[in-house]
Amino acid sequence: MIDEPVTDPSDARATPGAYVIAIDGPAGSGKSTVARTVAARLELAYLDTGAMYRGVAFAALRRGIDPADQEPVARLAARVELSVEEGVVTVDGVDASIEVRGPEVTRAVSSVAANPDVRSELVARQRRWVAERGGGVVEGRDIGTVVFPLARLKVFLTASHEARSDRRAKEVTDLSYDTVAADIARRDHADSTRVSDPLQAAADAVVIDTTGLAIDEVVAAVLGHLDGLSPPGSAP
Repeated sequence: MIDEPVTDPSDARATPGAYVIAIDGPAGSGKSTVARTVAARLELAYLDTGAMYRGVAFAALRRGIDPADQEPVARLAARVELSVEEGVVTVDGVDASIEVRGPEVTRAVSSVAANPDVRSELVARQRRWVAERGGGVVEGRDIGTVVFPLARLKVFLTASHEARSDRRAKEVTDLSYDTVAADIARRDHADSTRVSDPLQAAADAVVIDTTGLAIDEVVAAVLGHLDGLSPPGSAP
């Protein structure tokens, strides 16, 4: 559960002893599927932080709050009950797993993610989630750079714009390829140019171009980079 607000964003920042694998990347790079598979292979907990921002966006829309209105959205983020577990996104007790992936929330989430107070709140919750579990595979856009700069392994997945658009268009069958491609371009720009915690690879991240690669090939590459690193449960 990630349902209780965390008022101190420095909580569990370094997560001493936690075994964290950070997987970042833009939309359509394959990070969610790869992160889930890596977590399953290593028997670690998995957290999709993007779903948390989508949950806040959903909560704002549900209350009639403009997602771009920073102060009301920040206040909402501080008090919203939010759970992201096993692919189920629960917002204020409502299963919003389908709605948070819909076009309305997708259009709104960039504004929510650019809100620095929302980011502070959710980063604190993400650190608490890992501290409670002693580690996990955490995916998003600023995990290796901001949320867990001391992660045991940092991975940044990328792919060509065409490949990412094709993958996402196959997932969102009610939208045309051109619409999906335009939305990905818009999200890329918003994520990479926002002032607070922009999308970028950590200096010490392993960068993997997933264009033309099968999921199993990407997972194997990630796991290969764990060779020589201490296993889960060991001292840092």
